[in-house]
Amino acid sequence: MDADETGQTADGDQASEDERYMRLALAEASRAAEEGEVPIGALVVCDDEVVASAHNRRENDADPSAHAELSAIVAASQALGRWRLTGCTVYVTLEPCLMCAGLMVNARIDRCVYGAPDPKGGALGTLFDVSHDERLNHEFEVTPGVLGDEAAAQLRAFFRARRRGV
Repeated sequence: MDADETGQTADGDQASEDERYMRLALAEASRAAEEGEVPIGALVVCDDEVVASAHNRRENDADPSAHAELSAIVAASQALGRWRLTGCTVYVTLEPCLMCAGLMVNARIDRCVYGAPDPKGGALGTLFDVSHDERLNHEFEVTPGVLGDEAAAQLRAFFRARRRGV
């Protein structure tokens, strides 16, 4: 990869941007934890602008579909006035499940960046890889592990506190 006159590579710029947006997703996950929800946060970025953000709300909304990334994608579609989210990147603190990965296919997102892998339900490479399934009508780029240690630590701390009854 060629460096520009500042010495930065395009990959370096992208990694820096990914970390910046993932920190926003981690902050959104913290809001979920404050509400007693599993701390997962997500946002949708289009043209270098955050168009939507959300966190898990399954308990508070009594809704099994109230996952962070699903809610963020729906909000982004409403904000942009279109269901096709080409040109958009979804940032989420935990690897998406089958439902959310399927929605990313259907919404035609360009890219998903996630923090921690999900060994029990990850559908972007861990258990399944919906992002590159040739049987589906859309594929998208996946960047795993961005601030993954921080995202995993946030989840571990939440469940540790919950087990202690805090």
